[in-house]
Amino acid sequence: MASTEQKLSFWAMVAFVVGSMVGAGVFSLPATFGRSTGVAGALIAWTIAGSGMLMLAFVFQTLAARKPDLDAGVFIYAQEGFGNYMGFISGFGFWAGSCVGNVSYFVLIKSTLGAFFPIFGDGNTIAAVLFASVLLWAYHFLILRGVKGAAAINTIVTVAKVVPLVVFIGVVIWAFNSDTFSMNMFSYNIVDNLKADLAGLEKYGFVGHAEMLIETVPAESLFTQVRNTMLVTVFVFLGIEGASVYSRLAKRREDVGSATVLGFLGVMALFVMVTLLSYGVMSRQELAALRQPSVAGVMEHLLGRPGAIFISVGLIVSVMGAYLSWALLAAEVLFNVAKSGSVPATFRKENSEGVPANAMWLTSILIQAFLVVTLFTDYAFMLALELTSALSLIPYFFVGAYGYKLALTRETYDINPRARNKELTIAAIGTFYALLMLFAGGLKYILLSALIYAPGSYLFIMARREQGVSVFTGSERTVFLGVVAAAAVAAYCLATGIITI
Repeated sequence: MASTEQKLSFWAMVAFVVGSMVGAGVFSLPATFGRSTGVAGALIAWTIAGSGMLMLAFVFQTLAARKPDLDAGVFIYAQEGFGNYMGFISGFGFWAGSCVGNVSYFVLIKSTLGAFFPIFGDGNTIAAVLFASVLLWAYHFLILRGVKGAAAINTIVTVAKVVPLVVFIGVVIWAFNSDTFSMNMFSYNIVDNLKADLAGLEKYGFVGHAEMLIETVPAESLFTQVRNTMLVTVFVFLGIEGASVYSRLAKRREDVGSATVLGFLGVMALFVMVTLLSYGVMSRQELAALRQPSVAGVMEHLLGRPGAIFISVGLIVSVMGAYLSWALLAAEVLFNVAKSGSVPATFRKENSEGVPANAMWLTSILIQAFLVVTLFTDYAFMLALELTSALSLIPYFFVGAYGYKLALTRETYDINPRARNKELTIAAIGTFYALLMLFAGGLKYILLSALIYAPGSYLFIMARREQGVSVFTGSERTVFLGVVAAAAVAAYCLATGIITI
């Protein structure tokens, strides 16, 4: 049980939401969007993502008010509404996604340092992994000293890391060129620009080669471009549930929903400005060619090397602060899942500082394992980003679905029944958005998620046997077998090269 002194204020809850969302993702937006779409596609993508995530933020707010007794965070809504195994899937998926997301933070730190110290390369060298491992365990032992101290550090870091981004926005507004922005408005995929370049070879006598190459390169529709950005937008919004996860530590329960919505709106404005304003200072080809963190590349383009250094320092502060938030979130989720009985009881043990120590240990061990995996992939950051999004969308789907179920069955609507139709609509949109994003990400990440869920389900089996109760209901057994089958397909596809990481 957390002590009274550890209770978190409204602004501390807002800081957890902002601190969780403003991390690695925002610093990658210019190049990530530049490689996928132009201004028009970016506007559509952010409109979809902002609307969908705002609906989910409202669902979190509604559930915090209508189900104040459910204070264990994201997964508890799946368990309450759809059974124990669905609760486990939601909680374990969010926990695993948080761990993979933390790896993306470390990869971006290593890549940032690699621009100045070649030994770190693109973040996937042995030296880079060793450096990240030192940071990982330093944070591990800091967190074990107490949630209150870590939360205080997070609040300070949240303020500190927003400053470089605000400066970035100011500089980009100052350098903004409307002609460049207009040129990028309907700039379709990079392939279209390549076609134009190849066509220019005709005057040098390479007509046949140019035509042959142009014919073999398909153009992407605006729809496809927008789809390619969907998991990125999900990733940067992860953390919207930060206040909900820590609801048991809130001084006032009613602060949870308000902190979620306020934090979301501020971060949404930040993400949109970083993305769109970058199209006004560099061509889409130039944005696409930037190494990550691409915000530093934009600043170097405008201000030279000092601009890149300034943003790089800000990024490291940002990512290290976001890591603190996400490590806390991950351990807290696993702790709450254990309290619900969905994983073995050992993970609900707290140390003398009120920190779920065993959950923290397993969290750090899994992050360490994923860090080692980065040695064997050339696209560690994008893999971590998109897999994190896929894993996290499943809990989000259950949050929306539970909100919809409450409104549909009228449970809790003896209080303020006039809000039912509005909340039913909001929950329906939020649920549809989460499902849409999951499928927009593609089958690859659904299969890779199953490859994590299948062995992880052994924790659920252990917990149920520990309690001496039946492991699965009939419908839960069907879901479990489906997860195992999907994991087997994923293993086969990885082994044969159909899926690559």
